[in-house]
Amino acid sequence: MANRERALIRRRIRNAYLSAVVSTSLVLLLVGVASMLLVNTGSVSDWFKEHMEVSVIMKPDATEEQAEKYREGIALQPFIGSTTLVSREQGEAEMKQMLGEDFMSVFETSPIPVSVNVTLKADYVSPDSLKVVEKVLAAAPEVDDVVYQQSLVESLNANLRKISLVIAVFIALLLVISFTLISNTMRLSVYDRRFAIHTMKLVGATRGFIRGPFLLRSAFLGLFSAFLAILMLVGILFFIRAQFAQLFEVFRLDLLLVVIAIVITAGVLICMLSTWIVVNRLLSLSKDELYY
Repeated sequence: MANRERALIRRRIRNAYLSAVVSTSLVLLLVGVASMLLVNTGSVSDWFKEHMEVSVIMKPDATEEQAEKYREGIALQPFIGSTTLVSREQGEAEMKQMLGEDFMSVFETSPIPVSVNVTLKADYVSPDSLKVVEKVLAAAPEVDDVVYQQSLVESLNANLRKISLVIAVFIALLLVISFTLISNTMRLSVYDRRFAIHTMKLVGATRGFIRGPFLLRSAFLGLFSAFLAILMLVGILFFIRAQFAQLFEVFRLDLLLVVIAIVITAGVLICMLSTWIVVNRLLSLSKDELYY
């Protein structure tokens, strides 16, 4: 009978720890996904900024040779990402596509000027920097106008800040939820050892001595759960890369190391802290309270 009871207790403890590993891994996976989004907010912002085009409209009498010479000159500027010459024929084709084939029939000569499309480096796509860039681009005598969507830049910067804040709040909520879930799971796994804890307390073991093995076990559990969460996260990322390769123009895989560090730290700290709280609570119970 005693052997059967001990086997039953061991099975319950094993099931409790298995449940703790599974639930902790799933929660840490959510933390990892949210962290991946948060740490890549900057690269997402840079991607959008570097794909925003600034159109330099040349004067009507400017030739394509002059525009090409101008393009080669500004390409050397430190704030330039890329430059593209748009000929009159290309401009006419774009306008026909937008306004219809009959668009050009009302004009005796082509009203479409030569232009140069420019993309900027991300550091220069801000309202203040763009004003300086605009002055530099418009300084040449053959330039008629410099056109860009200033409202888009302001909206992009404002929205990305909001997105970063929302993701940060989401991660904080996940950590609170994960702490609650893991605490309940750890409470179940430690609760089966409550009589052993009480026995050690009766023979004079200190709180630190009693807590030690539980904290060590919880640290290992957190580390193992984080390892499983990282494996699942990497698997998800490789699946996304295979199905949506374009996303990895925006996401930086090198930041995965930061996410791994966050997941491991969160797993170990949350498991150890929740175990510390649970064991302290059990240490404070009287013998009669252990049965409830």
